[in-house]
Amino acid sequence: MGRITAHRPVTRITLGQEPRRRPDALAVEEPLEIRVGGLPLAITMRTPGHDVELAAGFLVSEGVIARGEDFGSAIHCGGPGTGGTENTFNVLDVALAPGMPAPTPDMARAVYTSSSCGMCGKASIEAVEVASHHDLRADATRLDAALLAGFPDTLRAHQAVFEKTGGLHAAGLFDAATGELLVLREDVGRHNAVDKVVGWAALNRRLPLTGTVLMVSGRVSFELAQKAVLAGIPILAAVSAPSSLAVELAVDRGLTLVGFLRGESMNVYAGVERIGVDAPQPV
Repeated sequence: MGRITAHRPVTRITLGQEPRRRPDALAVEEPLEIRVGGLPLAITMRTPGHDVELAAGFLVSEGVIARGEDFGSAIHCGGPGTGGTENTFNVLDVALAPGMPAPTPDMARAVYTSSSCGMCGKASIEAVEVASHHDLRADATRLDAALLAGFPDTLRAHQAVFEKTGGLHAAGLFDAATGELLVLREDVGRHNAVDKVVGWAALNRRLPLTGTVLMVSGRVSFELAQKAVLAGIPILAAVSAPSSLAVELAVDRGLTLVGFLRGESMNVYAGVERIGVDAPQPV
């Protein structure tokens, strides 16, 4: 799998047995610098692969673009200190579509700040409201709970790199009507996995993602809920817990938020009207 995985020696210790030395597969983690028009915008640690999707999804999440038509092209270029001659594939320069305003230097500073410090409470939710181009409350998507209950197993079954390394997050986009898995992406960062999914949709001119479900392999932070809202995804589900601010954002913006989706049970924290449940049959 190329630069997606790396092999390193490891000593396997099992109680009651002799230690054994053997190679182990690890998920690769490398920095990616995202530039827009040659100017640095952000640096993220990611698993190499689907870098253009990652950049496109990141730009959607930051409100730089709203649709795939706003994205022009992208090219890997030489990294810092190489004189621009050595292509490390860790620097991606994006060209926006003609007429699209470039991010300001202030936006670049805000990206670095928010990635390390974040914002708090109502100010965060209001910022998403200003940036969002899609009204989730107008999305009439409905989803059968029995169909939703099968999404974690489908997600897990398609995590090819996780199967080898055990070290990657996954995000999958499902069709709410049929349950079809539309796309799955893996990454060492759960935010990056979601950005790759959103970027796939942007590059395929599928934004907003009406009628879809975003399924993630871990917990739901405010940032993940924010990415769903900005991509126009009406339903976000996770195998683990959401944060309090993620729930507040979901309630405020009309996002259906499901957590602890395990086996035949789930907690619906917001937007329960989109989840259909068949009445139990009498014995």
